[in-house]
Amino acid sequence: MFEQLKKFFAADEDVQEEMTLHKAAAALLIEVSKSDYDQDPAEVDKIRALLMRHFGLGEADVEEAISLAQQGSIENTSLYPFTRYINDNCSTDEKYQLVLSLWEVAAEDGRIDKYEEHLIRKIADLVYLPHREYIRAKLVVTENLDNIE
Repeated sequence: MFEQLKKFFAADEDVQEEMTLHKAAAALLIEVSKSDYDQDPAEVDKIRALLMRHFGLGEADVEEAISLAQQGSIENTSLYPFTRYINDNCSTDEKYQLVLSLWEVAAEDGRIDKYEEHLIRKIADLVYLPHREYIRAKLVVTENLDNIE
């Protein structure tokens, strides 16, 4: 039993060593885009644009990050490696920008599903973003959105 635990934690450390901020962000953005069980192509395009804008990545790097995030979405059952990396490496303002981006992806298809909202709230809690900042990010994105479920 202890050997299995050692392998589990060693695998988590390997993931942390390979992690970058744009990979962690891409993984969380992809999770939000899939959380309503309908990954709209417009949401994936929005993720591409956000990764280019926030991280200055080229198209090849963006495609690699999205591909890894899509693959990781299938393999990972936890948000922990990504939120841990963000907590270890980001300021409150950077966390706010991430949550704002999550809201932008959720709203890209013209509506915010309850599952998307739940996941964004969960991520905001896991990265210790103050509630007022979570609400501020939501309001920035949703003030022009008519159809919030």
